[in-house]
Amino acid sequence: MQESSLVPGAWNVPAEFRDRLGKQVGRQRTMVAEGHLLIILHAPPDPEDSYRKGRFFWREPDSTWHASDFKGGPDALNQHLDEYQQLLEDFDEKVDQATSSLDYLEVLNHLGPVYRALCHTTQALQTAREAIPKDKLLIDYRDNAYRLERTAELLIADAKNALEYIVAKQAEEQARVSARIELSSHRLNLLIAYFFPIATLSTIFGTNFRHGYEQYLIPYPFWIMVATGLGLAFVIHLFLKRGPR
Repeated sequence: MQESSLVPGAWNVPAEFRDRLGKQVGRQRTMVAEGHLLIILHAPPDPEDSYRKGRFFWREPDSTWHASDFKGGPDALNQHLDEYQQLLEDFDEKVDQATSSLDYLEVLNHLGPVYRALCHTTQALQTAREAIPKDKLLIDYRDNAYRLERTAELLIADAKNALEYIVAKQAEEQARVSARIELSSHRLNLLIAYFFPIATLSTIFGTNFRHGYEQYLIPYPFWIMVATGLGLAFVIHLFLKRGPR
């Protein structure tokens, strides 16, 4: 980009303005020289763009306004701010319609650059207001920019609060699922506790009693083994039910 392409060549601005501009627009700011006012602002930014498109608003000493992207006149700055207003209204609708954390994250990613741009716009217009304090239009421009900055700030706060609520809600749901899993595991441990001693004794002695006891008509050894296993299971059950000290 050539240096002469930043400020429209047809503008008869003071040479100081052109000398202070580089090959890129740079930050948003206001220049004052010889009663002329040059306000350099950024078009509504996109988070994926690393380069910001500049817009130039030139006020001559006789209060004549010119704009690089609009038809000029005192309403050009209002049209510039109206684009931000429409963008914020779209974001407000997206925040209302968002249902997932990804939706809110997308809004925040787009709102961040817009909010920073509006903050710098307010600063640039405040500088212009201080340079020409008697121009009531500059007061209106600055107040409108501050209102948009505040709106963007509130939208970011709303989106962050909603995102934190979703994260907290998901954490609570995960905690409930974990509690149910823990309870199920505890019940399974209690069930195993009842059958583990019997299974152990059955493994050691067997259940067919082919060791001489099978000659008895009444299988006392079998029931003794079962009773012993249940008794041990009850002891294990009491041990598992004890809470932490």
